[in-house]
Amino acid sequence: MFAKAFRVKSNTAIKGSDRRKLRADVAAAFPTFGTDQVSALVPGKEELNIVKLYAHRGDVVTVYVCAGNPILFELEKNLYPTVYTLWSYPDLLPTFTTWPLVLEKLVGGADLMLPGLVVPPAGLPQVQKGDLCAIALVGNRAPVAVGVAAMSTAEMLTSGLKGRGFSVLHTYQDHLWRSGDKSSPPSLAPPAQDTPDVNEEKGSVQAEPALQGGMKRLTLEGEDKENGEVQQQLCGEKSLSEAAEDPGVRGLNPEPTDSKTLQEQMDELLQRCFLHALKCQVKKADLPLLTSTFLGSHMFSCCPEGRQLDIKKSSYKKLSKFLRHMQQEQMIQVEELSRGVESIVAVDWRHPRITSFVIPEPSPTSLTIQEGSREQPYHPPDIKPLYCVPASMTLLFQESGHKKGSVLEGGEVRTIIVNYAKKNDLVDADNKNLVKLDPILCDCILEKNEQHTVVKLPWDSLLTRCLERLQPAYQVTFPGQEPIVKKGKICPIDITLAQRASNKKVTVVRNLEAYGLDPCLVAAVLQQRCQASTTVTPAPGAKDSLQVQVQGNQIHHLSQLLLEDYHLPRKYIQGLEKAPKPRKKK
Repeated sequence: MFAKAFRVKSNTAIKGSDRRKLRADVAAAFPTFGTDQVSALVPGKEELNIVKLYAHRGDVVTVYVCAGNPILFELEKNLYPTVYTLWSYPDLLPTFTTWPLVLEKLVGGADLMLPGLVVPPAGLPQVQKGDLCAIALVGNRAPVAVGVAAMSTAEMLTSGLKGRGFSVLHTYQDHLWRSGDKSSPPSLAPPAQDTPDVNEEKGSVQAEPALQGGMKRLTLEGEDKENGEVQQQLCGEKSLSEAAEDPGVRGLNPEPTDSKTLQEQMDELLQRCFLHALKCQVKKADLPLLTSTFLGSHMFSCCPEGRQLDIKKSSYKKLSKFLRHMQQEQMIQVEELSRGVESIVAVDWRHPRITSFVIPEPSPTSLTIQEGSREQPYHPPDIKPLYCVPASMTLLFQESGHKKGSVLEGGEVRTIIVNYAKKNDLVDADNKNLVKLDPILCDCILEKNEQHTVVKLPWDSLLTRCLERLQPAYQVTFPGQEPIVKKGKICPIDITLAQRASNKKVTVVRNLEAYGLDPCLVAAVLQQRCQASTTVTPAPGAKDSLQVQVQGNQIHHLSQLLLEDYHLPRKYIQGLEKAPKPRKKK
C-alpha cells in the first residue's frame, strides 16, 4: 500500500476527545494490550497528530503520528500497527517468519507467498482468514511487515504451503516507514527452537531438517538463474517451469504453458479472445464497429476467468497492429472512417479459423460469486425523488400533520393538496378542473405580481407550482442496505474532457461514490477496456471525494460501462453527449 509515495491531505493535532477514542479503539482492536500498554502507545501529554493521506492507488488512510513516528494507521475503519509499534510490542500480533531475501520483494509491493514461509518446530501460528499478522525474518523476532492472512493456518497446511499467504499492507523501508525517523529494526532474539542453522557458503544457503528439529528445508544454490527462480517463487513471481507444475497456477492458466514465453502466451490469448468475440458476440448489424469498442466491449468479455488480456505484453504491442495482422489473414476488413479513428467494416464469418474455433466451456467458478466478495456484480441503487416542506409552506401542510422539514413523496404531496382543496371547498363548482385559491395557497404558490390577478388554477398547474416551491430531497437505497434520505438533489456522475499541457485530452469522471461505485475499481476496468493509463486523484472542491482520469476521449467506453454494464439510468449521468461520433461509410 505504501510501496509508492503518498499525498498528505491534512495534518492536525489530535483533540482530547479523539485521543480518548483512539485509546478505546486500540484496546478493542488489540485485546492482548493491557491498560498500561495502551496508555504508553497513546500517551496523554505527548504530541500526537492525525495525518490524512491518499495512497498511490487512491485509498484514503488515516495515520496517527507520535513523537515524529507513525504508530498506527486506519483503513476502512480497521486499525493497524506500524513496524515502529511492533518493534516495541513484538508479540502484539501472530508472527510468521520468512527469509531475508524476500524482504526486498515485499518492500516493492509484493504479497508473501506460502513457499516463502519458514515453519518452526512448534508449527505455524494459528490464524483465521482475514486475521492481522506480522512478518519477521529468520534470526530476528522484530517484525518487518504487517499483512492480512489470505487463508487460515489449516488451509495453508492443506495446500502444501502453496499459493498466496498474506496480503501485505505495510513494510519496513516503505514510504510510511520513511515518514518516521527511519530507524532500523532492533535485534530481538527468536525462541531457541525457532532459530534455523543457516550455513553460509559461497553461493549456498541451507537449513537442514535433521539439525533443526523439523525446520522446513530451503536450499538456494548458485547466484544466477536458480537463485532468481527461488526468489520469484517466494514472492509470487514463479518461473514458467514452476508455474507449469503448480496446480494453483494451472487453475489461473488452464492451458499448459510448456516452454512458451509470456509474450507467446499473450499472443495466443489475444487471438483466442478475438475469435471468440467474432464468433459469439459481433453481428453483421453491429458493423461498422469501432476497434476500441470491439476490444473493450467484446474481446475483454471473452477473456477466460482468472486471466488478464494485456496487448502491451503481446508481440503486437498495439491493437491496430494486431488487427492489421488479422486483416492480412482476410478475417476482417479495417478502415479509417474518420481521422484517426479505425473501425471494423467487414467480417468473413466463413473463414476457416472462425468456423473451426471451439467456444470454451465456462468454468464453474465463473458462474458463481462468493458472498461478500469484492467481485460481486454491481447493482445500481434505487433513487427516489422526495420533497421537503419549507417554512414558507408550513401552513398548507400543517392540517395534514406535517411541519417544517417533513419529507414527502410526490404522491403524498398530491394527496395532501387534493384533500386540502376539497376540505376547504376550493374546487370550482362550474369547472371541476379548476381550483380557487385561498389566502394560504396564494401565499405559498403565487408570485407577488400574481397575488391580485390569479384567482384560479388548473389542477396540474397547481400541483406543479407546489412541487417547484418545495425543497428537493432524495432517498437512495443500495441493495441489502437501509434507505438513506438526503436533502438537495443527487449530483449526477459528471464526465468532462480536459486538455493537458501536453495538448493531450483526458476524460475526467466525478461523483462515482454517490452511486456506490469505487473510483479505484472503475479506473481498473477502464484501464483494461481502453488500454489507456488511468489515475485516481482527489476531486477539486469536494470533501473526501475522488475522481478518475483516463487518457484520451473515452466517453464511449464510459457510456457502455455505466449504462449497459452497471445499468445506471441515463438521467443520472451528464457529459455523454461529448463522445466521439464515427462517420459512417459513404
